[in-house]
Amino acid sequence: MASANSPHLEPIDALRRIAFLLERRRGETRKVEAFRKAAAVVLTTGEDEIAARAEAGTLTDLPSIGASTAKVITQTLAGRVPDYLAKLDAGPLVDQTPETLAMLGSLRGDLHSHSDWSDGGSPIEEMVATCLELGREYQALTDHSPRLTVANGLSAERLERQLAVVDGVNAHLGGAFTLLSGIEVDILDDGSLDQTEEMLERLDVVVASVHSKLRMAKAPMTRRMIAAVENRHVDVLGHCTGRLVTGGRGTRPPSEFDAEAVFAACAEHGVAVEINSRPERRDPPDDLIRLALDAGCLFSIDTDAHAPGQLDFLAYGAERAAALEVPTERIVTTWSREDLLAWTSRR
Repeated sequence: MASANSPHLEPIDALRRIAFLLERRRGETRKVEAFRKAAAVVLTTGEDEIAARAEAGTLTDLPSIGASTAKVITQTLAGRVPDYLAKLDAGPLVDQTPETLAMLGSLRGDLHSHSDWSDGGSPIEEMVATCLELGREYQALTDHSPRLTVANGLSAERLERQLAVVDGVNAHLGGAFTLLSGIEVDILDDGSLDQTEEMLERLDVVVASVHSKLRMAKAPMTRRMIAAVENRHVDVLGHCTGRLVTGGRGTRPPSEFDAEAVFAACAEHGVAVEINSRPERRDPPDDLIRLALDAGCLFSIDTDAHAPGQLDFLAYGAERAAALEVPTERIVTTWSREDLLAWTSRR
């Protein structure tokens, strides 16, 4: 993705960059969609027609091109940085301490992200393009499982079709970047996983998370989580408390469970505890990260991105991991692709 200071900024680059920056700052979804739709129209319309319409002032006659996006296109074609892009804050999301920068620089990928196959906002290809632009080595595509109908969770049949898309993306890229197949599978009430054994067997990465009955009593919630961690398919325990600390969905208290017992199971079975980078989650809380450290757990710093701009959320997780002095060698997302896949194949 070309930066605002690029000498070769094209209209589609400017529109996508604006959408990205709006997303990373958690801007309004409708605004993000407006710029992404405009970029799609520019992509499918000839350059000569776009230039002619910009000169004639008829860009808004095209579908999904409004006054704001037309101005961005016109200013870009004139060799200017569009006013809308210039006013967006593209600065760092977190304080650039040496420790945070070192942690962020050590991260090679991300094991938790969503596409428009479930409740994400963008196609797989757009998410992959952004990963490439951010310099990632790998990204796990972990759309939701079928019981989470509100998130359009993937049945075994739909997941099967998605795996073919993942294979196609990787064949096209030729090894420059790897899209890992995966799922964020629901941990059901009894600790079983919401996907068929056959499909879980075929995936590179399985993130297991609780999404329902978050207020379950402590003892059964503990049994539920430990049962999932003991499942041989599970690689990462996602956003373990389910809390929300800020944001448009309001706040939500953490689930109650015996964290020492759950983290002991994670350490015993080599399951990574996710440091979820979403600013509205900050999950686990600091005290639980310290507890997981003491238990000898592995960690996975993940974005839980539902849109391309949110792939930059790794900075939030890196800041927390650095502040809590999590050793990089215990963070699986600092590992090479080969070492990561050897770990996910361990069981």
